[in-house]
Amino acid sequence: MASIDQRARFVHLGLDVHKDTIAAGILHPRTDEVIVERLFHDEASVRRFISGFPDRGRLWACYEAGPTGYGLARLLTAVGVRCDVVAPSLIPRAPGDRVKTDKRDCRRLARLHRAGELVAIRVPTVAEEAVRDLSRTRLDMVVDLRRARQRLGMFLLRHGQVWRGGSAWTLTHAQWLRARRFDDPALTATFDHYLATVQTREVALRAVEDDLAVWCDTGPFVDAVHRLGAYRGITHLGGLLLASETFDWRRFPTAGRYMGAVGLVPSEYSSGASTRRGRITKAGNHQVRTQLVESAWSYQHRPAVGVTLGRRQQGCTPGTIARSWKAQQRLSGRFRALAARKNSKSVVAAAVARELAGFVWAEMTAHDR
Repeated sequence: MASIDQRARFVHLGLDVHKDTIAAGILHPRTDEVIVERLFHDEASVRRFISGFPDRGRLWACYEAGPTGYGLARLLTAVGVRCDVVAPSLIPRAPGDRVKTDKRDCRRLARLHRAGELVAIRVPTVAEEAVRDLSRTRLDMVVDLRRARQRLGMFLLRHGQVWRGGSAWTLTHAQWLRARRFDDPALTATFDHYLATVQTREVALRAVEDDLAVWCDTGPFVDAVHRLGAYRGITHLGGLLLASETFDWRRFPTAGRYMGAVGLVPSEYSSGASTRRGRITKAGNHQVRTQLVESAWSYQHRPAVGVTLGRRQQGCTPGTIARSWKAQQRLSGRFRALAARKNSKSVVAAAVARELAGFVWAEMTAHDR
Protein backbone atom coordinates (compact mmCIF):
# COMPACT_ATOMS: atom_id res chain seq x y z
CA MET A 1 0.00 0.00 0.00
CA ALA A 2 1.31 3.43 -0.93
CA SER A 3 2.22 5.83 1.89
CA ILE A 4 0.62 9.25 2.26
CA ASP A 5 3.72 10.93 0.79
CA GLN A 6 3.67 8.62 -2.20
CA ARG A 7 -0.04 9.18 -2.75
CA ALA A 8 0.47 12.94 -2.65
CA ARG A 9 2.60 12.75 -5.82
CA PHE A 10 -0.33 11.49 -7.90
CA VAL A 11 -3.11 13.39 -9.60
CA HIS A 12 -6.18 11.87 -7.96
CA LEU A 13 -9.41 11.47 -9.91
CA GLY A 14 -12.56 11.02 -7.86
CA LEU A 15 -15.22 9.72 -10.23
CA ASP A 16 -18.92 9.84 -9.41
CA VAL A 17 -20.22 7.37 -12.00
CA HIS A 18 -23.75 7.11 -13.34
CA LYS A 19 -25.34 5.39 -16.31
CA ASP A 20 -24.94 8.35 -18.67
CA THR A 21 -22.58 10.77 -16.93
CA ILE A 22 -19.38 10.85 -14.91
CA ALA A 23 -18.50 13.74 -12.59
CA ALA A 24 -14.70 13.79 -12.30
CA GLY A 25 -13.01 15.55 -9.38
CA ILE A 26 -9.36 16.33 -10.24
CA LEU A 27 -7.01 16.87 -7.30
CA HIS A 28 -3.48 17.89 -8.26
CA PRO A 29 -0.44 17.55 -5.95
CA ARG A 30 0.31 20.36 -3.49
CA THR A 31 -3.22 21.77 -3.63
CA ASP A 32 -6.53 21.18 -1.86
CA GLU A 33 -8.68 22.60 -4.64
CA VAL A 34 -10.60 19.97 -6.57
CA ILE A 35 -11.46 20.85 -10.17
CA VAL A 36 -14.68 19.24 -11.39
CA GLU A 37 -15.34 18.19 -14.97
CA ARG A 38 -18.38 16.40 -16.33
CA LEU A 39 -18.18 13.89 -19.18
CA PHE A 40 -20.43 11.45 -20.94
CA HIS A 41 -20.14 7.84 -19.78
CA ASP A 42 -18.83 6.06 -22.85
CA GLU A 43 -15.42 4.79 -23.96
CA ALA A 44 -14.69 7.61 -26.40
CA SER A 45 -15.41 10.32 -23.82
CA VAL A 46 -13.30 8.61 -21.15
CA ARG A 47 -10.36 8.20 -23.53
CA ARG A 48 -10.65 11.85 -24.59
CA PHE A 49 -10.72 12.95 -20.94
CA ILE A 50 -7.62 10.91 -20.05
CA SER A 51 -5.74 12.18 -23.12
CA GLY A 52 -5.92 15.66 -21.64
CA PHE A 53 -3.33 14.72 -18.98
CA PRO A 54 0.34 14.77 -20.06
CA ASP A 55 1.45 11.82 -17.87
CA ARG A 56 -1.04 8.98 -17.42
CA GLY A 57 1.36 7.22 -15.06
CA ARG A 58 0.77 10.02 -12.53
CA LEU A 59 -3.01 9.51 -12.55
CA TRP A 60 -4.79 7.51 -9.86
CA ALA A 61 -8.56 7.20 -10.21
CA CYS A 62 -11.24 5.82 -7.92
CA TYR A 63 -14.99 5.32 -7.97
CA GLU A 64 -17.60 3.54 -5.88
CA ALA A 65 -18.59 -0.03 -6.67
CA GLY A 66 -22.14 0.01 -7.96
CA PRO A 67 -24.58 -0.96 -10.70
CA THR A 68 -22.31 0.22 -13.53
CA GLY A 69 -19.90 -2.65 -12.80
CA TYR A 70 -16.18 -2.84 -13.50
CA GLY A 71 -16.07 -1.79 -17.15
CA LEU A 72 -14.73 1.67 -16.32
CA ALA A 73 -11.96 0.25 -14.13
CA ARG A 74 -10.88 -2.13 -16.89
CA LEU A 75 -10.93 0.67 -19.45
CA LEU A 76 -8.80 2.98 -17.28
CA THR A 77 -6.34 0.17 -16.59
CA ALA A 78 -6.12 -0.57 -20.32
CA VAL A 79 -5.15 3.05 -21.09
CA GLY A 80 -2.46 3.06 -18.37
CA VAL A 81 -4.33 4.71 -15.49
CA ARG A 82 -4.25 3.22 -12.02
CA CYS A 83 -7.80 2.75 -10.73
CA ASP A 84 -9.36 1.66 -7.44
CA VAL A 85 -12.95 0.51 -7.08
CA VAL A 86 -13.89 1.36 -3.50
CA ALA A 87 -16.42 -0.17 -1.11
CA PRO A 88 -19.34 2.30 -0.74
CA SER A 89 -20.29 1.13 2.76
CA LEU A 90 -16.79 1.95 4.08
CA ILE A 91 -16.57 5.53 2.79
CA PRO A 92 -16.29 7.94 5.77
CA ARG A 93 -19.27 10.29 6.01
CA ALA A 94 -19.85 13.23 8.34
CA PRO A 95 -22.94 12.71 10.57
CA GLY A 96 -24.27 16.19 9.80
CA ASP A 97 -23.74 16.03 6.04
CA ARG A 98 -27.21 15.91 4.50
CA VAL A 99 -26.35 17.41 1.10
CA LYS A 100 -25.56 15.03 -1.75
CA THR A 101 -24.66 16.16 -5.25
CA ASP A 102 -22.42 14.72 -7.95
CA LYS A 103 -19.90 17.55 -7.52
CA ARG A 104 -19.67 17.11 -3.77
CA ASP A 105 -19.34 13.35 -4.11
CA CYS A 106 -16.49 13.42 -6.64
CA ARG A 107 -14.63 16.06 -4.62
CA ARG A 108 -14.95 14.01 -1.46
CA LEU A 109 -13.77 10.88 -3.25
CA ALA A 110 -10.67 12.62 -4.57
CA ARG A 111 -9.71 14.05 -1.16
CA LEU A 112 -10.36 10.82 0.74
CA HIS A 113 -8.48 8.81 -1.87
CA ARG A 114 -5.38 10.96 -1.55
CA ALA A 115 -5.61 10.68 2.24
CA GLY A 116 -5.74 6.87 2.01
CA GLU A 117 -9.15 6.69 3.72
CA LEU A 118 -10.88 4.54 1.09
CA VAL A 119 -10.95 0.73 1.01
CA ALA A 120 -10.41 -0.72 -2.46
CA ILE A 121 -12.01 -3.99 -3.49
CA ARG A 122 -10.54 -6.52 -5.89
CA VAL A 123 -11.72 -6.15 -9.49
CA PRO A 124 -12.61 -9.63 -10.81
CA THR A 125 -11.49 -10.92 -14.17
CA VAL A 126 -14.03 -11.09 -16.97
CA ALA A 127 -14.28 -14.89 -16.52
CA GLU A 128 -14.77 -14.59 -12.75
CA GLU A 129 -17.46 -11.95 -13.14
CA ALA A 130 -19.28 -14.04 -15.76
CA VAL A 131 -19.52 -17.05 -13.43
CA ARG A 132 -20.61 -14.79 -10.58
CA ASP A 133 -23.41 -13.33 -12.70
CA LEU A 134 -24.62 -16.82 -13.61
CA SER A 135 -24.56 -17.76 -9.93
CA ARG A 136 -26.60 -14.65 -9.09
CA THR A 137 -29.08 -15.65 -11.78
CA ARG A 138 -29.77 -18.82 -9.81
CA LEU A 139 -30.54 -16.73 -6.71
CA ASP A 140 -32.98 -14.65 -8.73
CA MET A 141 -34.67 -17.82 -9.96
CA VAL A 142 -34.94 -19.14 -6.40
CA VAL A 143 -36.64 -15.90 -5.31
CA ASP A 144 -39.02 -16.01 -8.29
CA LEU A 145 -39.94 -19.63 -7.52
CA ARG A 146 -40.53 -18.89 -3.84
CA ARG A 147 -42.83 -15.96 -4.70
CA ALA A 148 -44.77 -18.03 -7.25
CA ARG A 149 -45.26 -20.78 -4.67
CA GLN A 150 -46.40 -18.27 -2.07
CA ARG A 151 -48.97 -16.77 -4.45
CA LEU A 152 -50.36 -20.22 -5.27
CA GLY A 153 -50.47 -21.19 -1.59
CA MET A 154 -52.30 -17.99 -0.61
CA PHE A 155 -54.82 -18.47 -3.41
CA LEU A 156 -55.59 -22.00 -2.22
CA LEU A 157 -55.83 -20.85 1.39
CA ARG A 158 -58.39 -18.17 0.48
CA HIS A 159 -60.60 -20.86 -1.01
CA GLY A 160 -60.27 -23.42 1.75
CA GLN A 161 -57.80 -25.72 0.02
CA VAL A 162 -55.24 -26.46 2.76
CA TRP A 163 -52.46 -29.04 2.47
CA ARG A 164 -52.02 -31.05 5.67
CA GLY A 165 -50.04 -34.00 4.41
CA GLY A 166 -46.59 -33.01 5.66
CA SER A 167 -43.91 -31.03 3.90
CA ALA A 168 -45.01 -28.94 0.94
CA TRP A 169 -43.54 -29.07 -2.58
CA THR A 170 -42.83 -32.79 -2.44
CA LEU A 171 -44.02 -35.40 -4.96
CA THR A 172 -47.03 -36.14 -2.75
CA HIS A 173 -47.85 -32.44 -2.54
CA ALA A 174 -47.55 -32.14 -6.33
CA GLN A 175 -50.08 -34.96 -6.78
CA TRP A 176 -52.43 -33.21 -4.35
CA LEU A 177 -52.13 -29.97 -6.34
CA ARG A 178 -52.97 -31.68 -9.63
CA ALA A 179 -56.11 -33.12 -8.04
CA ARG A 180 -57.54 -29.70 -7.07
CA ARG A 181 -60.86 -28.81 -8.74
CA PHE A 182 -63.01 -25.66 -8.63
CA ASP A 183 -66.64 -25.20 -9.62
CA ASP A 184 -66.22 -21.67 -10.92
CA PRO A 185 -64.48 -21.39 -14.33
CA ALA A 186 -62.66 -18.19 -13.30
CA LEU A 187 -61.22 -19.89 -10.24
CA THR A 188 -60.12 -22.85 -12.37
CA ALA A 189 -58.36 -20.51 -14.79
CA THR A 190 -56.71 -18.65 -11.89
CA PHE A 191 -55.45 -21.87 -10.35
CA ASP A 192 -54.12 -23.12 -13.70
CA HIS A 193 -52.19 -19.88 -14.25
CA TYR A 194 -50.65 -19.92 -10.76
CA LEU A 195 -49.69 -23.61 -11.06
CA ALA A 196 -48.23 -23.11 -14.54
CA THR A 197 -46.13 -20.21 -13.24
CA VAL A 198 -44.73 -22.41 -10.46
CA GLN A 199 -43.89 -25.15 -12.93
CA THR A 200 -42.23 -22.67 -15.29
CA ARG A 201 -40.11 -21.28 -12.46
CA GLU A 202 -39.06 -24.81 -11.45
CA VAL A 203 -37.94 -25.58 -15.00
CA ALA A 204 -36.02 -22.29 -15.22
CA LEU A 205 -34.25 -22.99 -11.93
CA ARG A 206 -33.23 -26.48 -13.01
CA ALA A 207 -31.89 -25.10 -16.30
CA VAL A 208 -29.72 -22.53 -14.50
CA GLU A 209 -28.45 -25.16 -12.06
CA ASP A 210 -27.51 -27.42 -14.98
CA ASP A 211 -25.51 -24.58 -16.51
CA LEU A 212 -23.84 -23.84 -13.18
CA ALA A 213 -22.90 -27.47 -12.60
CA VAL A 214 -20.38 -27.21 -15.44
CA TRP A 215 -18.51 -24.43 -13.62
CA CYS A 216 -18.24 -26.48 -10.44
CA ASP A 217 -15.73 -28.75 -12.19
CA THR A 218 -14.08 -26.25 -14.55
CA GLY A 219 -13.20 -22.59 -14.66
CA PRO A 220 -11.63 -20.18 -12.20
CA PHE A 221 -13.27 -21.47 -9.00
CA VAL A 222 -13.00 -25.25 -9.29
CA ASP A 223 -10.52 -25.65 -6.41
CA ALA A 224 -12.50 -23.41 -4.07
CA VAL A 225 -15.79 -25.13 -4.95
CA HIS A 226 -14.54 -28.59 -3.98
CA ARG A 227 -12.87 -27.38 -0.79
CA LEU A 228 -15.95 -25.50 0.36
CA GLY A 229 -18.18 -28.41 -0.66
CA ALA A 230 -16.42 -30.54 1.95
CA TYR A 231 -18.26 -28.57 4.65
CA ARG A 232 -21.66 -29.61 5.89
CA GLY A 233 -24.48 -27.52 4.47
CA ILE A 234 -22.43 -26.15 1.56
CA THR A 235 -23.22 -27.88 -1.71
CA HIS A 236 -21.02 -27.42 -4.75
CA LEU A 237 -23.45 -24.78 -6.03
CA GLY A 238 -23.26 -23.05 -2.65
CA GLY A 239 -19.49 -23.22 -2.74
CA LEU A 240 -19.51 -21.71 -6.23
CA LEU A 241 -21.60 -18.81 -4.96
CA LEU A 242 -19.28 -18.17 -2.00
CA ALA A 243 -16.16 -18.38 -4.18
CA SER A 244 -17.49 -16.24 -7.03
CA GLU A 245 -18.75 -13.52 -4.69
CA THR A 246 -15.60 -13.36 -2.56
CA PHE A 247 -12.95 -13.79 -5.31
CA ASP A 248 -9.85 -13.07 -3.23
CA TRP A 249 -10.09 -14.47 0.30
CA ARG A 250 -6.71 -13.11 1.36
CA ARG A 251 -7.85 -9.51 1.04
CA PHE A 252 -9.48 -10.10 4.44
CA PRO A 253 -6.61 -10.21 6.95
CA THR A 254 -8.66 -11.93 9.67
CA ALA A 255 -11.77 -14.05 9.97
CA GLY A 256 -13.45 -11.21 11.86
CA ARG A 257 -12.95 -8.87 8.92
CA TYR A 258 -14.60 -11.38 6.62
CA MET A 259 -17.53 -11.81 9.02
CA GLY A 260 -17.96 -8.04 9.08
CA ALA A 261 -17.72 -7.77 5.29
CA VAL A 262 -20.73 -10.06 4.85
CA GLY A 263 -22.77 -8.35 7.58
CA LEU A 264 -22.87 -11.16 10.15
CA VAL A 265 -21.40 -9.25 13.11
CA PRO A 266 -23.71 -7.58 15.65
CA SER A 267 -24.18 -3.83 15.48
CA GLU A 268 -22.76 -1.95 18.44
CA TYR A 269 -23.07 1.47 20.04
CA SER A 270 -20.67 1.93 22.94
CA SER A 271 -19.87 5.14 24.72
CA GLY A 272 -18.05 5.47 28.01
CA ALA A 273 -19.11 2.69 30.34
CA SER A 274 -22.18 1.89 28.23
CA THR A 275 -22.06 -0.97 25.73
CA ARG A 276 -25.06 -1.80 23.57
CA ARG A 277 -25.14 -4.48 20.90
CA GLY A 278 -27.99 -5.03 18.51
CA ARG A 279 -28.90 -7.14 15.50
CA ILE A 280 -26.41 -8.12 12.82
CA THR A 281 -25.39 -5.26 10.58
CA LYS A 282 -26.51 -6.92 7.30
CA ALA A 283 -23.88 -4.83 5.56
CA GLY A 284 -21.89 -5.97 2.57
CA ASN A 285 -22.64 -8.94 0.34
CA HIS A 286 -26.15 -10.23 1.02
CA GLN A 287 -25.73 -13.19 -1.37
CA VAL A 288 -22.89 -14.60 0.73
CA ARG A 289 -24.73 -13.84 3.96
CA THR A 290 -27.88 -15.62 2.74
CA GLN A 291 -25.90 -18.69 1.68
CA LEU A 292 -24.07 -18.91 5.00
CA VAL A 293 -27.30 -18.60 7.00
CA GLU A 294 -28.97 -21.30 4.91
CA SER A 295 -25.94 -23.56 5.37
CA ALA A 296 -25.94 -22.90 9.12
CA TRP A 297 -29.32 -24.61 9.55
CA SER A 298 -27.75 -28.01 8.75
CA TYR A 299 -25.73 -27.79 11.97
CA GLN A 300 -28.81 -28.19 14.15
CA HIS A 301 -28.22 -31.94 13.77
CA ARG A 302 -25.47 -33.94 15.44
CA PRO A 303 -22.08 -34.26 13.69
CA ALA A 304 -22.08 -36.94 10.99
CA VAL A 305 -20.71 -37.60 7.53
CA GLY A 306 -23.51 -38.96 5.40
CA VAL A 307 -23.42 -40.35 1.89
CA THR A 308 -23.86 -37.00 0.17
CA LEU A 309 -21.24 -35.18 2.23
CA GLY A 310 -18.85 -38.11 1.91
CA ARG A 311 -19.21 -37.98 -1.85
CA ARG A 312 -18.41 -34.25 -1.87
CA GLN A 313 -15.33 -34.85 0.27
CA GLN A 314 -13.82 -37.33 -2.19
CA GLY A 315 -10.52 -35.99 -3.53
CA CYS A 316 -10.15 -33.35 -0.81
CA THR A 317 -6.92 -33.08 1.17
CA PRO A 318 -6.73 -34.53 4.72
CA GLY A 319 -6.37 -30.99 6.04
CA THR A 320 -9.64 -29.88 4.45
CA ILE A 321 -11.51 -32.94 5.76
CA ALA A 322 -10.07 -32.41 9.25
CA ARG A 323 -11.12 -28.76 9.28
CA SER A 324 -14.57 -29.70 8.01
CA TRP A 325 -15.02 -32.20 10.86
CA LYS A 326 -13.78 -29.67 13.40
CA ALA A 327 -16.36 -27.19 12.07
CA GLN A 328 -19.11 -29.80 12.42
CA GLN A 329 -18.22 -30.55 16.02
CA ARG A 330 -17.97 -26.91 16.98
CA LEU A 331 -21.01 -25.58 15.11
CA SER A 332 -23.37 -28.47 15.91
CA GLY A 333 -22.63 -28.06 19.61
CA ARG A 334 -22.94 -24.31 19.30
CA PHE A 335 -26.33 -24.57 17.57
CA ARG A 336 -27.78 -26.87 20.24
CA ALA A 337 -26.40 -24.80 23.10
CA LEU A 338 -27.80 -21.54 21.73
CA ALA A 339 -31.13 -23.12 20.78
CA ALA A 340 -31.61 -24.17 24.41
CA ARG A 341 -31.30 -20.52 25.52
CA LYS A 342 -32.84 -18.56 22.63
CA ASN A 343 -36.50 -18.33 21.69
CA SER A 344 -35.81 -17.71 18.01
CA LYS A 345 -33.90 -20.27 15.98
CA SER A 346 -33.33 -17.64 13.28
CA VAL A 347 -31.11 -15.78 15.75
CA VAL A 348 -29.27 -19.03 16.45
CA ALA A 349 -28.77 -19.68 12.73
CA ALA A 350 -27.31 -16.19 12.25
CA ALA A 351 -24.88 -16.73 15.11
CA VAL A 352 -23.79 -20.10 13.72
CA ALA A 353 -23.48 -18.57 10.24
CA ARG A 354 -21.06 -16.01 11.65
CA GLU A 355 -18.81 -18.76 12.97
CA LEU A 356 -19.21 -20.74 9.74
CA ALA A 357 -17.93 -17.68 7.88
CA GLY A 358 -14.80 -17.88 10.03
CA PHE A 359 -14.34 -21.55 9.20
CA VAL A 360 -14.68 -21.07 5.43
CA TRP A 361 -12.29 -18.09 5.56
CA ALA A 362 -9.76 -20.25 7.43
CA GLU A 363 -10.22 -23.01 4.86
CA MET A 364 -9.64 -20.75 1.88
CA THR A 365 -6.59 -19.07 3.44
CA ALA A 366 -4.99 -22.30 4.68
CA HIS A 367 -1.54 -23.14 3.29
CA ASP A 368 -2.07 -26.86 2.58
CA ARG A 369 -3.84 -26.26 -0.73
